[in-house]
Amino acid sequence: MTNAAHVAQHYIAAWNETDPDRRRALLAEHWTDDAHYLDPMMRANGHADIGAMIGAVQQRFPNFRFTLHGTPDGHNDRVRFSWSLAPAGAEPVVIGTDFVQLAADERIRSVTGFLDQVPAGT
Repeated sequence: MTNAAHVAQHYIAAWNETDPDRRRALLAEHWTDDAHYLDPMMRANGHADIGAMIGAVQQRFPNFRFTLHGTPDGHNDRVRFSWSLAPAGAEPVVIGTDFVQLAADERIRSVTGFLDQVPAGT
């Protein structure tokens, strides 16, 4: 069975990586070339689109960090985990839950995200 915590940690690392070159390397290592992402506000396909989407979120929330919220869970080729986004030392501004489907090599093939808490007016 997949190590759900390992998958979630690599996922969060990509979202927190502010250097575009290092973020591209993380995506190449831990996401399939044809990976796709979908949540109520965004969608992206492939490393370039996903990297640009992450960069846009970082611009919208400068100096914020993603952290795992609770314990990741997984079975077969699926992983589920919750996360939060907050500035250092502050309460989360955004909280979400993501469902990941993995490829046979255990890289991320798809992400379906749900937003549990978002700022007013977003």
